[in-house]
Amino acid sequence: QVQLVESGGGLVQAGGSLRLSCAASGGTSNTYVVGWFRQAPGKEREFIAAIKGGTTYYGDSVKGRFTISRDRAKATLFLQMNSLKPEDTAVYYCGAGPVITSQVRRSESYYYWGQGTQVTVSS
Repeated sequence: QVQLVESGGGLVQAGGSLRLSCAASGGTSNTYVVGWFRQAPGKEREFIAAIKGGTTYYGDSVKGRFTISRDRAKATLFLQMNSLKPEDTAVYYCGAGPVITSQVRRSESYYYWGQGTQVTVSS
C-alpha cells in the first residue's frame, strides 16, 4: 500500500519561503506522476505543480514562485515556495498515480494522497 507523508508546513510572513516534503513508501512506481495540490476552506482542491517523467507542470497562480522537484533515491517530493502571499494559505497535499499527461492538473486523476500539511501566510 502506497503511503505519502507531507511535512514542512507552518506559519510564515508574506514574502517568506517554505519548503514542503512528501515522503513516499510502499512501492510507488517510477512511472507515477507526483504532484502538489492545495485546498483552502470553502474552496475546491487546486492544482499547484506536478512532475511526469522529466517534465514539470505548474498552476498559473504559483508559476515563477514555486518549484517542484524530486529525489528518486529517497522517494521524496519537494515543493519550494518563495514569495509567499496570504492567498497561498491552505492545506497542501501531495498525490501520486498513473496519470496521463492531459490529466495532471486534475486531482481526480491521482490514486494516492497524503494527509496534508497546513501552510499559513500572514500579511
